[in-house]
Amino acid sequence: MTEFEDKLAQVARRARDYASSLDTEEATKNALVMPFISQVLGYDVFDPQEVVPEFVADLGLKKGEKIDYAIMREGKVNILVEAKKVGSELSLAHASQLVRYFHTSEARIGVLTNGRVWNFYTDLDKANILDERPFLVLDLLDIDPVTVPKLEQLAKGSFDLDSVIAAAEELKYVSAIKREISAEMAAPSDELVKVLAKRVYSGYMNAKAVETFTRLTEEAARQYINDRVNARLKTALGDQVAPVLAAPAEPVVTGDQTVLSDEENGQEGQLKPGVVTTEEEIEGFRIIKAILAGIVPMNRVYMRDAASYCSVILDDNNRKPIARLHFDGKVKYLVLFDADKNRTRADLENLEDIYESAEALRSVVSSYVGA
Repeated sequence: MTEFEDKLAQVARRARDYASSLDTEEATKNALVMPFISQVLGYDVFDPQEVVPEFVADLGLKKGEKIDYAIMREGKVNILVEAKKVGSELSLAHASQLVRYFHTSEARIGVLTNGRVWNFYTDLDKANILDERPFLVLDLLDIDPVTVPKLEQLAKGSFDLDSVIAAAEELKYVSAIKREISAEMAAPSDELVKVLAKRVYSGYMNAKAVETFTRLTEEAARQYINDRVNARLKTALGDQVAPVLAAPAEPVVTGDQTVLSDEENGQEGQLKPGVVTTEEEIEGFRIIKAILAGIVPMNRVYMRDAASYCSVILDDNNRKPIARLHFDGKVKYLVLFDADKNRTRADLENLEDIYESAEALRSVVSSYVGA
């Protein structure tokens, strides 16, 4: 891990640990925004020649309108930052000060953040007008490694405006192409289906053939994505999987009450000899381990298989449930737990949907680690 990545990880831990207790915009600024500007971007938040809080932007329309932070470079406004309370929706429609002042200032970078999510904008589409879409989005609780080098270009020690703008333009088109690929993966267009079919099929592409190859293309896309996910997980985790045990049930503690587990109630999950753990369950377990890799060592995460679901637990302890994988029925779903052992169901269309529950998985494990 580089020094920059280490500093980013430190601020990410702050977001994970403090976000739930921040009730105001000011608290968000103090706990998350200022540390990010200082530690990640490398600017001295206490030096008014580098960072100006409550920067006054007199636009003629609204006298004394203020921007939360102006980051300076060589005496000129370089980056404008508008901060919202953690959890707030990030939309330029709710950031009028940022939009208006960017139009009249020398800044080329505008930032809209709620402390956890950071949206970085520039003016690629029209000079001095913020683009509608950010060129870079950073979620401190779900950091995409691909964005880290681009983010580092914005840091004080390596900032070069021309390089940042060039990278922003590249990211803009890459993001647009990714959206098109995603749309085609979800619902292949006739054009794509015909292009691919012609490469593997020599027959006439009538309406029936298009319909058939549309279905085949959708299935091929799903399989391709699964193969890529599995390959990356195997590279990251190796072939080691924590022991899969069919263990007797233990009482589950829920708040101040102790209730029988589902196995003891006879409602589901009766342990039977010969329980078989499927490859799909193992892959789901690997995804959860990958999600939790930054929270706890992976050898602390275990899976126990019952007849109708697999339990994922911490420290091989049934009193520390993380999730249950219900993959045996027609509808696959996760059962998620919170710190009080309350349960929430999350339906899955495919294994990649497990990533949508990453925050809940990290949260419950963090509660066990911090207890």
